[in-house]
Amino acid sequence: MTDDTNQGIPEPEGQSDIIETDYEIGQDNIDGNVGPFGFDIHNPVFLISGLTIVAFVFYTLALPEQASGVFSWLFDAVTKGFDWFFLGAANIFVLFCLLLIVTPVGSVRLGGADATPEYNYIGWFAMLFAAGMGIGLMFYGVSEPLSHYASSFGGVSVGEDGVRTDWAPLGAAEGDEVEAARLGMAATIFHWGLHPWAIYAVVALALALFSYNKGLPLTIRSAFYPILGERVWGWWGHIIDTLAVFATLFGLATSLGFGATQANAGLNELFGIPVGPTMEVLLISSITAIALISVLRGLDGGVKILSEINMGLAFALLLFVLVVGGFVAIMTGFFDYLLAYFQYLPALANPIGREDVNFMQGWTSFYWAWWISWSPFVGMFIARVSRGRSVREFVICVLLIPSLVCVLWMSVFGGVAIDQVVHAGYTAAVDAPLELKLFKMLDELPLTGITSLIGIVLVIVFFVTSSDSGSLVIDTITAGGKVDAPVPQRVFWCVFEGAVALVLLLSAGGLASLQSMVISTGLPFTIVLLMMCWTIWSGLQAERKLG
Repeated sequence: MTDDTNQGIPEPEGQSDIIETDYEIGQDNIDGNVGPFGFDIHNPVFLISGLTIVAFVFYTLALPEQASGVFSWLFDAVTKGFDWFFLGAANIFVLFCLLLIVTPVGSVRLGGADATPEYNYIGWFAMLFAAGMGIGLMFYGVSEPLSHYASSFGGVSVGEDGVRTDWAPLGAAEGDEVEAARLGMAATIFHWGLHPWAIYAVVALALALFSYNKGLPLTIRSAFYPILGERVWGWWGHIIDTLAVFATLFGLATSLGFGATQANAGLNELFGIPVGPTMEVLLISSITAIALISVLRGLDGGVKILSEINMGLAFALLLFVLVVGGFVAIMTGFFDYLLAYFQYLPALANPIGREDVNFMQGWTSFYWAWWISWSPFVGMFIARVSRGRSVREFVICVLLIPSLVCVLWMSVFGGVAIDQVVHAGYTAAVDAPLELKLFKMLDELPLTGITSLIGIVLVIVFFVTSSDSGSLVIDTITAGGKVDAPVPQRVFWCVFEGAVALVLLLSAGGLASLQSMVISTGLPFTIVLLMMCWTIWSGLQAERKLG
């Protein structure tokens, strides 16, 4: 393909195994204007996904009770029937990424042998981290370690049918404060460490490789050219890209729902602002409006700047809690918790024969489906900003460094919260709802008003960067791989991300419905990711042969 048809995707620099195809980016697109607004959309991916999402919103609003029942059934069916599949697949993704680091294919450079990075390490890392984990770390940084600690310390309980009714990971640690803390933190790190970032790395690497090295459109379907050949531009490809749109949108909506409930809880704690549906509508609507401004400013003027601001604020809050919470004790805990993670990792990652069914299905299965549903969004965004990196550098930075930062974050925030329970007898954070635990933990530290306000700002800005980045990614997919499609299309998707979060949060069962939808879209996309591992290996081998 020539530079004219590449639609903003740079040609490979230096040697690269370009795939020769008659397909041109945008050849199936419909373009034109509606009044002053232009559009350039893929037919039929945009039409199918757009109309389906609109119909979904209206169905949920019109029949909320029926919709809530369907979503609840979906959640139970998928988490209980396919828990082994999610756990096994996630293990494969980790092993595959580690294989890429230690094998010769790691020397392949994304964008061609002579490509150079577009962003420095600070800007690059800030963008990939803010997009990949933002709201989740704020929501679960205190709540998950505390939850796992409490359930582990409480021990195992069994119902009349012989099935465990507790939520403790593995065999719990009844009455043992030290081991309950280690097991609780190991379980938390398991959900935020190597496995989720391996999921992101697989999708990001597939997109970057087949777009920047092979000259194909920046869409999920391009990664399947080694399997489908020219058929990838037909209905097989349409299905793959449409699945990616659904997974991305519902994964984002879930995160936006978490962010809205936590921001609302923080504002209530700090300023006495009422908690409830009205405030959540105002929050989601206001933050979506801010995200629209970021959309209009573009990648460098919007997401990049906000990501770097957020990283600065997050680091400042982390450093504050680290210092006032007891630097030596927290850092000692960091290494102990990291050791506990590796100690318990084989058992936590085991997909079969588990007795801790509530933990395995209600926590791990949900998390893996959530990360997988986020993977088209985070993967494409990481691919967009990672041109010029070698595969080895890419995988190390995307897999290992963010995992260590997540361990540090959880060790600091979760470790301080657990210490407040164990040594100070402070139980307000344990007893609080999930969305309020962070603020209750900060209540026991100095400068509560300032740190809680920073926490709220972090949640809101992470909300904005996720919404902006997500609309960019969905628009790229539904524009047939064009990275410079008309801005009004991104505005459309930005608005509907907020709309889906609102209708699920307020009219069809709240966060449980959001979790149900993310689970149901994550299941089919897991199969897509497993196939990607093979196509990545095939594509990298072809690149290596050129060298």
